[in-house]
Amino acid sequence: MTRWFATLFFFLFSLPLFAAIEIEELETPGGITVWYLPEPSIPMISLAIGFKGGAIFDPAEKAGATYVMTGLLEEGAGELGAVAYAEKIEELSAQFTFDTSRDALSISAQFLKENADEAVDLLRLAVREPRFDEVAFERVKGQVASIVARRATNPDDIASDAFNRVAFAGHPYERPYQGLPETVSGLTRQDIVDAHQRAMSKDRLYIGAVGDFSPDELAKIVDRLFADLPETGPEFPKPVDYAAKPGVEIIEHDSPQSVAIWGQDGISNDDPEFFPAFVMNKILGSGGFGSRLTEEVRVKRGLTYGIYSYLATMDHGHFYGGQVASQNERVAEAIEVIRAEWRRMAEGGVTEEELDAAIKNMTGSYVLRFDGNAQIASILRYSQMDGFPIDYPQNRNSYIEAVTQEDIARVAKKLLKEDELFFVVVGQPEGLDAN
Repeated sequence: MTRWFATLFFFLFSLPLFAAIEIEELETPGGITVWYLPEPSIPMISLAIGFKGGAIFDPAEKAGATYVMTGLLEEGAGELGAVAYAEKIEELSAQFTFDTSRDALSISAQFLKENADEAVDLLRLAVREPRFDEVAFERVKGQVASIVARRATNPDDIASDAFNRVAFAGHPYERPYQGLPETVSGLTRQDIVDAHQRAMSKDRLYIGAVGDFSPDELAKIVDRLFADLPETGPEFPKPVDYAAKPGVEIIEHDSPQSVAIWGQDGISNDDPEFFPAFVMNKILGSGGFGSRLTEEVRVKRGLTYGIYSYLATMDHGHFYGGQVASQNERVAEAIEVIRAEWRRMAEGGVTEEELDAAIKNMTGSYVLRFDGNAQIASILRYSQMDGFPIDYPQNRNSYIEAVTQEDIARVAKKLLKEDELFFVVVGQPEGLDAN
């Protein structure tokens, strides 16, 4: 009851706060753009930093290099070894996290305003002067090798990797960003140094900041961190078209159930039809209980414990996909229901009741994301990286609310192609033929 009341209290009192948010933009003397929101009530500063590119710059034979490199950024920098660096972070009550995906390298930092100078210097060391000590390199490389080995036996990952190999053949998206067993095992320290040099430059840097600072103070922080970065980095790969042909690929795997991943060509987030597609997908498959796929595949037929669909909008490609797990003897039926729901949405659109429920859920849940400085800074970062305007966080819900039944009917008819679906099924499915 206490948690429910706290959530309700936050929701009610965050509505005017959310509506009053006015994001500001500054360009530092070093030429770096920052979206920021002053919040002087707590003497904390939160930075959300993103570099477009991430693992996409790894050469095929060095897949996983950026992932390993990112894991080493907190393993000592400058004159501080791994233990000394970690102790210094703890001493300052600061928190740094580093992460890599196939399209971005992300850094999050939170620190007290009174410790800002020391914390910024410490973060700068990790970004600009990582040590990549041999002992730390071998340890992190071993950890990544274990992750990659587990992925090679996990049905979800097997299916995802197989789907990407077909859908994006010949493009970096065809490889898992964590690397492959043979590529990770062959990485050298020089490969990590090379990945670091590729990963960070001003032309692909995006920053969101929230906290107790003036614009001048924020500009000094950002320039201390990044003013001496290279102006440009390597060229991005060319955009890739979704290439999977319709059909079913079966990968034998000893398991009592099968995992199926499916997809078709999708839509980019800068497409004029993106928001109708976004709301449509909420109703079709991303909404959990109440969504059509959950109701038809799980609730009515008991074919799965979980099913979902998603709009995959990467920087250089896209697709519309989904995933389900079902018992081997029932997965063929689950796939037929998925196909039927794909077709039903394309032919009939959505009801007024479905649309109203989806809009209420999507707008209400978005407000709840603004529940802390770090979360808001992250929203500012990703809004920039996704190419949205600076007023997107304030106006995003209005874009959702503007979607009509007619919009969804139009985009569903254009986008959803049941006869173009490609399925990868990992397990021992019965009654299902590969084609």
